Amino acid sequence: MQYKRSDRIAAFIRQEVSTMLVSELKDPAFGFITITKVRLTDDLRYAKIYYSVYGDAQKKVASAKALERANGHIRTELGRRLKIRFVPSLTFVFDDTIEYADHIERLLKKMKT
Repeated sequence: MQYKRSDRIAAFIRQEVSTMLVSELKDPAFGFITITKVRLTDDLRYAKIYYSVYGDAQKKVASAKALERANGHIRTELGRRLKIRFVPSLTFVFDDTIEYADHIERLLKKMKT
């Protein structure tokens, strides 16, 4: 099975951004952020980085602001690590899939009882 170049680079970006958040960026506002997926356009110009945050609404807002503050640094670091001509423009998008799945699971448990 052949993978598109954009898919391989998206997987690399996901791994690198996750590593940066865990070990390199020291902003306490990040909390428990997980990079869930990265969508990269075929021309490699734009990347949407989906993330989830464990915590209440205040933690989510603080994490979103921290990601926006770190956007330039993350993009610069990706530029050093990627071997491509242009570094994609990064957009961080909150991914509520995990919360939605948890909500559905609670509803199903409620229906069983």
